[in-house]
This record gives sequence, C-alpha cells and structure tokens, in this order.
Amino acid sequence: MPNTHGGLSNGSGALPEALRARLACAEDGVWVTTTDGRIVFWNRAAETTLGFRAREVYGRRCGEVLTAFDERGRPICGPGCNAAGVLKGVGPSFGIPTHTKDGRNVWLDVMTFTTNGNESPPFVIHVFHDATRTRQLLWDLRDHIDRPSEDAERLTPRELEVLRLVAEGLGTAATAERLRVSRATVRNHVQNIFGKLGVHTRLEAVAHARRHRLL
Repeated sequence: MPNTHGGLSNGSGALPEALRARLACAEDGVWVTTTDGRIVFWNRAAETTLGFRAREVYGRRCGEVLTAFDERGRPICGPGCNAAGVLKGVGPSFGIPTHTKDGRNVWLDVMTFTTNGNESPPFVIHVFHDATRTRQLLWDLRDHIDRPSEDAERLTPRELEVLRLVAEGLGTAATAERLRVSRATVRNHVQNIFGKLGVHTRLEAVAHARRHRLL
C-alpha cells in the first residue's frame, strides 16, 4: 500500500524522506521505479501530465502504464529498457511516444538517474516533461522543408495495412498474429515504412500518415 508521502510500504525499501519530499514538489513530472521496473513514486506533475493518479500506478511496471516504445523502438519496461542498464549517476535522455489515461497522444522527453543504494535499495528516477507541441512543430517544419512526395503510392498495400494496425496501437506481436506473418516480417515492414515516410518512430509514422491522409 502507498504511504501518505508517495512511496510504497513494502519489503523493497522506501525512498529517503528528503529525496521524496524534493521530488514531490518538482515542477517536472517524476516517477521512480525499483530496478525491476515497478513504480514506487509518482508526483503531482506526473498526475497532471498523464492523468493517472499515484494510487493507480503504484506497484505496476512502468511499461504497463506507459504502453509504448522509446524513439529507438525499445520497450519502456523490460528487456532493453533504457533504465535497466543504468547503474549509477545520470542515465540516458530519451523520448517516449505514449498516451495519457484518456487516450491523448503525448511525447515525453525523459532523463533517468539512479540512487547509489548505500542507504537503501537502488531506485531509478525518471524526470520528464511534455514535449508534444515541440515535437509537432518539428514534424511540421520538416514536412514543410522536405516533404516526401507521393507517400501513398510509395507504400505497398501490405505496408499500408501494417501502418493501419500500428495506428490502432497494435505492437509487433499483435500485428504479426493479425496478419499471420512472422514478427521479423512485421519489423521489416515497419522499417520500410519509416524509410519511405522519413520518420523514426511509430508515433511519427502515424502522425505523418494522418496529416497526409494515408489512413
């Protein structure tokens, strides 16, 4: 059960009081996980940005809440997770295309840190802000400056089908099952779509396709 200060009262230990108080009043969103990815802290700014109350996310893996992949296609939580390889100090900065509780698409810019673990189990601290408007502006500028031509004609019927399923929120495994093909085939189609549309993430591909009426 969460305590009144935003931590978990379980056997995994708790954030030091001074650190928890500092993160609680941060203007940027903050969530904190154990090294296995379970959320033990979620501040008010995170609630405001993403719509999830702290009590709704405590004890869950961040990948269950932020159901998305980062800009390199790695899952937010699990094998290949950005935070999993961070051992100490300042970790990597990365972007997350994800959704709010009410289904609104957002882009989060995230930086991770870890505690040193001298007085408590190590925790991974994620500090983030909503960069959706900035990302949208960059996409619009790129389209204006270097707009791909005849996108719909350059995508094959199967690539368009994959793109539609991506827009529905299906991941690689679900898309492969729907189309009755291998996951490797789906990944190849997705990479071809990225190359033809001049994008780097699934969120960018969907946003581009909707702006240009490919869906």
